[in-house]
Amino acid sequence: MDIPALQRALAESRLDGWLLYDFHGQNPTAVSALDLAGHMLTRRWFYLVPRAGEPVALVHQIELGSFPRHVPGARRGYSSWQSLRGELSALLGGLGPRARVAMEYCPEGAIPYLSRVDGGTLELVRGYGVEVVSSAELVQRFLCRWDDAQVESHRRALAAIDAAKDEAFQRIGAAQRKGERILETEVQRFLMERFAAAGLETDHPPIVAVNGHAGDPHYVPSEATPTPIERGDLVLIDLWARGTGPRDVYADITWVGYCGEKPPAKVQEVFEVVSGARDVGLATVEQAFRDGRTLQGWEVDRAVRDFIWSKGYGERFVHRTGHSIGTNVHGDGVNLDDLETHDTRTLVPGLAFSIEPGVYLPDEGLGVRCEIDVFLAPDGPKVFGKIQHELVRI
Repeated sequence: MDIPALQRALAESRLDGWLLYDFHGQNPTAVSALDLAGHMLTRRWFYLVPRAGEPVALVHQIELGSFPRHVPGARRGYSSWQSLRGELSALLGGLGPRARVAMEYCPEGAIPYLSRVDGGTLELVRGYGVEVVSSAELVQRFLCRWDDAQVESHRRALAAIDAAKDEAFQRIGAAQRKGERILETEVQRFLMERFAAAGLETDHPPIVAVNGHAGDPHYVPSEATPTPIERGDLVLIDLWARGTGPRDVYADITWVGYCGEKPPAKVQEVFEVVSGARDVGLATVEQAFRDGRTLQGWEVDRAVRDFIWSKGYGERFVHRTGHSIGTNVHGDGVNLDDLETHDTRTLVPGLAFSIEPGVYLPDEGLGVRCEIDVFLAPDGPKVFGKIQHELVRI
């Protein structure tokens, strides 16, 4: 982290410090902030960045030597629970009376991605007369914004998964023209092979879903229930991957195809509703940039959701409009969400997120989702991949 810039941000926000805390990786935000992944830290640690002055790490005595040198600031050690409390009291007391300190906490757990610190630790910190507030905007500003190298890693990953998706649709079509049986799981394995060939990794294999399976947003193809892809079928492919560099970021897209020349009217109707809703989401972000307005995440979701409600499918749009994207496919930044949460975090330059509305009708044997990734560049929102405007004819 850029400590001087962070301290300026603390002053602007009238915060006295940012207190990072972790035990056994329960706060991945803190681990990421200090680049501690892979280091042997088995005891509780705190790291305080005050509004002014030197940061301080409070670490167990047996791990003072293993706490990485690249983390700036002083080191203080503790061994017993009594000494931990004494050191923590002195550390927080140095911030002055009624100090306001940011931690990975959200009131009532409203944003689970930022509710990382356990309730007991919050009680402990508050016991020293400290007001704990959410670090949500600090996390966005200092941990979630992409640099130029990350933008390029996204573009590389996006080009590779987009090509893999095209090849998968072509493979399905070729098999059907030859009269060969092809399964969801076979297409899924093919996509994983294409990822490997492109030097990509993913946290989970892609979704390949036929007909009613596409009506389950998180459907998992299974060898236990092999499903063939046949003429007249709807096929949804949702795929996400990133390069293997430690700071490479994900690309995440969803496309839908139809095995035939003329899709049923219902399939075409639902596709037009979903793709139209996606376009409303992107247009909302673009218009706000032109107007010089800063949106909150929930506002984009609401615009998309209202459009789908107006078309009669509101109850079948059962998840948020989009999620933050980073080195994890679901990042720590703002989500486009006024359903699962009411996300009031701001969409600031440097962030990236998906726009992926869906309408799910498993009882009618179909589901449609259209997904793009958006990067908020200084000169406006960018979509570096193709945008699906018609059903793929397989």
